[in-house]
Amino acid sequence: MENTIFLTPNLFKTESFKIFESNAFSVETGQYPSGVAVLKVSNSRGYLKILPYMGMIIWDAFFDGETLKMKDMFSQPLPGEGIADTYGCFQFSSGLLANGTPGPEDDYQLHGEFPTSSMTDAYLTIDGDSLTIGSQYEYVKGFGHHYLAQPSVVMHKNSGLFDIKMAVTNLSKYQEMPLQYMCHMNYAYQDQAKLSQSVPDEAFKLRQSIPGHVHPTSEWLAYNQQLKDSGEIITQLNDPDKYDPEIVYFTDNLTQYAKEVTFKMTLKNGKQFMTKINTTEFPIVTRWILHNPDQQVAAFALPGTSRPEGFHAAQKAGTLIMLKPQEKRQFSVTTGLVNE
Repeated sequence: MENTIFLTPNLFKTESFKIFESNAFSVETGQYPSGVAVLKVSNSRGYLKILPYMGMIIWDAFFDGETLKMKDMFSQPLPGEGIADTYGCFQFSSGLLANGTPGPEDDYQLHGEFPTSSMTDAYLTIDGDSLTIGSQYEYVKGFGHHYLAQPSVVMHKNSGLFDIKMAVTNLSKYQEMPLQYMCHMNYAYQDQAKLSQSVPDEAFKLRQSIPGHVHPTSEWLAYNQQLKDSGEIITQLNDPDKYDPEIVYFTDNLTQYAKEVTFKMTLKNGKQFMTKINTTEFPIVTRWILHNPDQQVAAFALPGTSRPEGFHAAQKAGTLIMLKPQEKRQFSVTTGLVNE
């Protein structure tokens, strides 16, 4: 039997408060010193910390003694106009009018307007063996675009895997709107971890461009050139000094391989992080590896509707989605720690 609890901002105080508990789940409200509201959603395997009023960001993810979240410089989420103001989360939604790193012709902030949006209508739904957290954001600009974004996260009983969902509706009655979306999951860098997937290694192509936020060293340029010349695909995280500032691969047109594809990162202890997607929703996956003393991330699979190289790049590549008036698109990613 489905049961929904509608949340209000006054439920979130600095002292945690349990608003729901069953034999499968518990949910606590809280607030960081920065003033950002947080929901801690737990099952028998671990927990997620979700920011229901700030882009539905998943700030932290922890299952079976493993942290899934990247090493970062932030001790807590900070309010800000863009994701760079609080880049310490496990997952955020990149987009939605434009996504990724702006190209030379683009005029938008890193990863678009949505990631730290002020959300409304947060809720918690319990339905048998699953628990859903959701909220929504209405974007509207005079003489511009008008859309409704409805992100949600679904946790399952006794499972280290969870679902990240997004629905986007063009609310305009007459004009199309561009849509670029990436489910940006910043997985923890794990030394000696092995990367694998259900598509051929050759599906990955090394990024050829150097975006504006990357400041390459001579050593990095030499290593990147070596990867270009050899066509080598990094399948094991065993050379961290080479991953600064970052190594990025793209896969394109994943529909040619299968309707459903999986990507895995196998840790030294045998545990596996996994991401599963539908390629008709996400025809492109980006792999992003970074390692330095401040930040360490092994984003082994970032599902997207286009490469995160900017609005105009997607337009030129033919991967920019144009939503018709009143049209709705839905996306779903299954990710987390594989159940043993």
